[in-house]
Amino acid sequence: MLIKKFGGATTLASITLLIAFIAAWEWLPGAFGVPEFVLPRFSRVMTEAGAMWREGGLIKHTLATLVAVLVGFALGSLLGIAVGVGLGLSPAAEKIMSPYILALQIAPKVAFAPLFVMWLGYTIYPKILVAILIVFFPIMINVLSAIRTVDPDMINLVRTLNARRVQVFRLVEFPSAMPALFSGLRIGVTVGELVGGNLGLGFLLTAGEGQGNTAAVFVSIGLLTLIGIVAYALVVWAEGRVLHYLPRADYTTAN
Repeated sequence: MLIKKFGGATTLASITLLIAFIAAWEWLPGAFGVPEFVLPRFSRVMTEAGAMWREGGLIKHTLATLVAVLVGFALGSLLGIAVGVGLGLSPAAEKIMSPYILALQIAPKVAFAPLFVMWLGYTIYPKILVAILIVFFPIMINVLSAIRTVDPDMINLVRTLNARRVQVFRLVEFPSAMPALFSGLRIGVTVGELVGGNLGLGFLLTAGEGQGNTAAVFVSIGLLTLIGIVAYALVVWAEGRVLHYLPRADYTTAN
């Protein structure tokens, strides 16, 4: 297959592109006279990361953000699935709730952060609530759309076998919604770190900004990005394990 044949070449090209990017980051700012406080070199960012590791509690703050992301993602996913299924199975409930859900979806999620902080203080809970809001909507909308577009012939076929309503959902509707659910999970993998507080990468980002330490800001952004990449990879892995029965495109050579 072409995928297997060129898989190694694709990986090599990706690694080469990464090396080229790091090299450009290291040498181009100095070559063009860009000040360190505007764009620090890659080696400077790595040095700052080491210093933050040793002295700034980088592990503690990273773990705090990781816990908030995981808990918020899990709760937001479960809530999105529950609401999406409920609205998908009840058109009347969707008509009643849709204006309020739309208003909440349009409102900037970060705008709720000050309220959460006022209510819950500078703890981990406002971070979790922001993550829940970010994750909830793409999953809810995808699941709702999938439930509404289930093949009616499949539902009628199961009903002819005297299946109860719960069995129709378990055997037809929910399995049909699984691809859309994982699509929503991919979209929902967002590290909604609340900037502020006294713990987490958002705190380090704010502290670095206040001190004019651009390298520290880059370290915080880099770790937030890394957490997002790992979470996305885990979703893709789970999707492959759960939806292994689905046919996939198979690109073969002319031979």
